[in-house]
Amino acid sequence: MPTLRVRPRRLALRAPVRTFWGEMRERELLEVRLTWDGDDHGLGEAAALEHRDGVSTPAVRAALEAHAEVLRRMPPAASHSDLLAACAAERPLPQALAAIDLALWDRAGRQAGRPVARLLADDAARAVPVSAMIWARDPVFAAAEAYRAAMAGHRCVRVRVGVGDELARVVAVRQAVGPDIAIRIDAAGAWQHPAEALAALEPLAEAGIELVEDLLADAGESAGLVGESPIPVAVDGDGSGIQDDLAPAFVRLTISRCGGITGLLAAARAARRSGARPYLASNLDGPLGLAAGVQAAAVLLAESPMPACGLATLGMFVEHTHMLPVENGSIDVPSEPGLLGTTTQAK
Repeated sequence: MPTLRVRPRRLALRAPVRTFWGEMRERELLEVRLTWDGDDHGLGEAAALEHRDGVSTPAVRAALEAHAEVLRRMPPAASHSDLLAACAAERPLPQALAAIDLALWDRAGRQAGRPVARLLADDAARAVPVSAMIWARDPVFAAAEAYRAAMAGHRCVRVRVGVGDELARVVAVRQAVGPDIAIRIDAAGAWQHPAEALAALEPLAEAGIELVEDLLADAGESAGLVGESPIPVAVDGDGSGIQDDLAPAFVRLTISRCGGITGLLAAARAARRSGARPYLASNLDGPLGLAAGVQAAAVLLAESPMPACGLATLGMFVEHTHMLPVENGSIDVPSEPGLLGTTTQAK
């Protein structure tokens, strides 16, 4: 019978994020606290991104309010899975369920005195390799940025395409980092039609591209190009829609869309069984959501190698830049109890 408290937060971005649906200057999040008796509690986070996932923050808050009523009626000894299933039966909104799931895992880690990854796998990875985003559009500056990322230990860089002279930019980055660094490209939904996207990818493929993200504004149309694209298409989702005949090479998963750590681990394992290579990405999450992603990635890395994850995004915010720092191309998995540890988590 835990009580649930929701607190809205707005995190300012250091620079506007521009995508096919517009410009974002701040990130709206919902922080969740589940409390039992005394200081027995767990913290979670909901990170809706309406233009990408079709789910608004007010819709997530309404779902969490419905979940609060459900949780109040649950018996004191109800398990993690029982609490999550009851919330899902009331309102199965992944972004809201993610906040509940994260809070339950955070509490479990605090009670056990262990980080969440170690609760799930004794041999969980100690660090998670992450990609570096190359923001510069000018080819010369992009090349310099990519070179610095490679020298800092990143084995994968991510380059925006669909804007400016993308071919010159990608070629310059490849020349700067050499043949051994993976380059993935992010179209941010810039191309509106499949034929336009495919034509743009043809010359880019010559640079040896690992994968392309957000190929089209419509995620379903992007997935439909898996068999036609000269560059592997990373399919977005929760893993439930993966078909044998689709056979994507890569599946990009987020804590928010998968309904938390529990759902993400299930989705990643389903993707692997289908022959795809899953990796984790940020939904512009806050500290708790990013920590959950790192903890989940550490578990998956203990099971099988995984492409670099797109989790190095806390530096995009004005606040919290000291949390989950990137060192030598990786983020160290928090070693304190819970998601982030008792001394560094948001209060």
